[in-house]
Amino acid sequence: MANIRDLLGKKLLFFDGGMGTMLQKNGMGAGEIPETLNLTNPELIEKIHSEYLDAGADIITTNTFGANPLKFETDAGIDVIIAAAVGCAKKAVSRYQSEDKPRFVAFDMGPCGSLLEPLGELSFDDCCAAFGSIAKTAERCGADLVIIETMSDTLEAKAAVLAVKENTSLPVFCTMTFDESYKTLTGGDVKVMSAIMEGLGVDCVGINCGLGPEQIGEMMEELAAVSSIPIMAQPNAGLPQIENGETVYKVSPEEFAAQSERMARLGASVLGGCCGTTPEHIRRLVERCGAYKPIVEEKNFTVVASYSKTVVLGDSPKIVGERINPTGKKKFKDALRGGDINYILGEAFAQRDAGAHILDVNVGLPEIDECAMMERAVKAISAAVNLPLQIDSSDPVTVERALRIYNGKPMVNSVNGKEESIRAIMPIVKKYGGVLVGLCLDENGIPPTADERVEIAKKIRSRAEEYGIKPKDLVMDALTLTISAQQRESAETIKALAKIKNELGLCTTLGVSNISFGLPRREIVNGTFFALALHSGLDACIINPCADAMMNTYRAYMALSCHDRDCADYVAAYAGTKSETTVTRENKTEEKAENANPLFDIIVKGLKDAAYGETVKQLETTDPMELVSGVLVEALNVVGREFEKGAMFLPQLMMSAETVASSFEAIKEHLAKSGKERESRGKIIVATVKGDIHDIGKNIVKVLLENYGYEVHDLGKDVPPETVVEELKKNDIHLCGLSALMTTTVVSMEETIKAVRKAGLDAKIWVGGAVLTQEYADMIGADKYCPDALSSVHYANEFFGYE
Repeated sequence: MANIRDLLGKKLLFFDGGMGTMLQKNGMGAGEIPETLNLTNPELIEKIHSEYLDAGADIITTNTFGANPLKFETDAGIDVIIAAAVGCAKKAVSRYQSEDKPRFVAFDMGPCGSLLEPLGELSFDDCCAAFGSIAKTAERCGADLVIIETMSDTLEAKAAVLAVKENTSLPVFCTMTFDESYKTLTGGDVKVMSAIMEGLGVDCVGINCGLGPEQIGEMMEELAAVSSIPIMAQPNAGLPQIENGETVYKVSPEEFAAQSERMARLGASVLGGCCGTTPEHIRRLVERCGAYKPIVEEKNFTVVASYSKTVVLGDSPKIVGERINPTGKKKFKDALRGGDINYILGEAFAQRDAGAHILDVNVGLPEIDECAMMERAVKAISAAVNLPLQIDSSDPVTVERALRIYNGKPMVNSVNGKEESIRAIMPIVKKYGGVLVGLCLDENGIPPTADERVEIAKKIRSRAEEYGIKPKDLVMDALTLTISAQQRESAETIKALAKIKNELGLCTTLGVSNISFGLPRREIVNGTFFALALHSGLDACIINPCADAMMNTYRAYMALSCHDRDCADYVAAYAGTKSETTVTRENKTEEKAENANPLFDIIVKGLKDAAYGETVKQLETTDPMELVSGVLVEALNVVGREFEKGAMFLPQLMMSAETVASSFEAIKEHLAKSGKERESRGKIIVATVKGDIHDIGKNIVKVLLENYGYEVHDLGKDVPPETVVEELKKNDIHLCGLSALMTTTVVSMEETIKAVRKAGLDAKIWVGGAVLTQEYADMIGADKYCPDALSSVHYANEFFGYE
C-alpha cells in the first residue's frame, strides 16, 4: 500500500469530517465521553468511519481526540481505548482500500488540557512524554499517520510534534485553531505557526476548528504565501447554534464545498471538515474540489519567531540586542552567580523598549550550571517579552535544551567551519528548527582575507544542506576583528560581508562593537563601521540598542535607504528633541509612566521574583488595602488594557497575574500577623461542564479572578449540572462561570443553566469557550458571553460593583 508521504503534495487528499457531530446525531448523550464508545459501541464508530469513506474521504480520523493520560482517566486504560479506536478505523478502511484510491488511518491527538510552563504547571518534558506514549501505541496498533489538531499553543503543538517524531516513524500533520481575530490562545498568528512547524519538520501544517470555511479561507491565503510545505484546512460548518434543544450548524454541505473551493485554488494539499461537518459535507467537498492540484513551493524567507511574533531577515536590517551576555559585565556575572533572573529581564525590557527585534541570550559562566540557567532565562524572557530569541552558547547540551523548550523558532549562535562544531550543532538545529549563525572560521582560525572567509561560508552552507538545513535558515557572520590589533584583517570583514550577501545569497550578521575594542571614543568607530556594514548588506545587526550612537546610525540608514517609509520612524524618534537626545523607549505606555511606584512597574513587567520583597518593603509604610487598590489592581488594569489593544499577549498577562499573586502572598502574611484578614471582593464559581475534560480556559480565568481579589470556587472539569447547583446553594454564591471546548459538550452548558434556573437560584451565569458565540450564549440562556479571560474579570467587576 502507498505511503501517504508519496501522495502528499501531489494530489489533493481529503480528510473526514466531525466525529462528535455524527455521534450526537446517532444518539450520544450530553456529557457522554466519546472515546469510551470505542469499547462500548465499536459498531457505531466503524459505521461513522464507513460513511465518511463512502463519501470519498482518503483519510479517516480515529475517535481519540481526548485520549491523553493527562486529561482522561478510564478503568480500561488509555492503551486499550487507542487500540480499539485504531481497530475500528482499520476495519472500516479495509473494506474501501484499493490500488487506485488508497485510504489511510490518522491517529487523532488533541490538546492535553493543561497549560505548559511557565504559564501553567505542566512541564514540557511531561507533556512530551504523555504524547509520546500514546503515539507509540497508535503506531503499534497500525495507524498510518498522526494528526495533531485543535492546538491553541505553539509550545504544546511543538511538544506533540517532537513526541511523535521521537517515538515513531509516522508522518505528522499538525493543525492549530484560531479565534475571530485570527490569533491562537497565546497570541500566535498563521506566520508564527508556519515558521515553527516547518522548522520542526512536520509533513503538513494547517488550520482547523474554531471558524467556518470563509474565515479559515482568509487565513489559508496567508499560510499559502509563507509555507514551503503542504498545507491543510478542516473548517467547522460555521459556529454552533441551538434549535429545539439541539446543537446545529448552519453552513450546508453545498455552501461548505463552495467556500472551501477557495482553499483548493490556493493549492491546499489536504481538505476536510471539523465540528458540524457530516459525510454529506465531505461528499460535496470531494465532488467540487477533487480536480484541483496542490501547490507546494519553496518560500525563501529567513524567518525567526517567538510565540506571537515573526521577524524576517533579509528584507531590511534587524537589530539583535547584545546586552544579555556576561562578557565584560561584572554586574551581569554577579546576577548569574546569584540566580537573579530579574537582572536579565531588566536587560530584556530595556532592549525591547529601545527598538531591538531579536534578543541574544548568553548566560555562560564557568562556575554556574549554564544549561539550567539558560532554561530559566529562556522561559522567563519568553514569557515577559514577545521578541524572538537568539540562543547563544558554545555548549551543545545547553543549545539543545534551550531549543527544545523554547516556544518559537530561534536564531542559534553558532556553528563554524570545524568538523567538530558541524557534527555537534547541525543535527540539533535540524531537529528543532532554527536559523543557524555560521562563523567564518575553521581549524586554522579566522582567515585574513575576504575570499577565504567566503570559502568557509560555502563549506558551512554545503554541510548544512547535507544535514537538511536549507540556505534560507543560515545567517553568516564574516567576523568583526578589532582595528587596533588587526587593521588589515578588519578591513576585509566588510568585503566578506558583501560577497556573502551578493554572491552566495545568504543573510548576514555581525557583532558590530568588536571593531573598536581598545580604542578611545569607541562610539565614533562603531557608528561609522555600522554604517559601512549596513550599506554592504548587513541583515542581523548585533548591537547595544540602548546606545545612542548605534541607534542614531541605524535610524538614519533606515530613512536614507527608504526602509523607513516617509521617514516616519526617524521623525517619531527625534521630533522635538535636541542633539543630546536619548533612545526613545518604545512600547512604554503613558499609563505606565504615570505611576512611579516601583511595585507598579514590577507587576506590569511580570517580575514575580521581585514582587514579594518590594511588597514587604512597602507594607512598612502603606496600608495593605491601599496597596491593593492603588497599585496591584491598577497595574493589572493597565496590563489588561494593553492585552485588549493587542500590545500584550496571554503569556505576559499571566506573568503579571502571577506577579500579583506573589504580592498578595506578602499581604496575606502581613494581615495574619496583624490579626486581620484579606477582604474578598466576592465569591465566584467556575467549572468546565459535564463531559468536557479541557480546562485551560477555565484555569486562566481562575488565576485572573483570584488576583483581582475574588474568592474563586473551582469545581474542576467534567462537572455535572447538579454539582454546580449544590455548590451555589451551599456557599451562597451568586455568580458562576461555565466553560466548554468541545462541540459535543456545549449542550451540557445549556443543561447546567436550566438546572440553576429550575432550582430558583439568584445567580448570574457567564459562559466562554472556543466553540461559543454571543448568539449561542443568548440561545442557551446565559446572562453573559465572555470571549476571553479578561472579559470574565470585567463582568465580575461589573457584577460586584467595581466598574
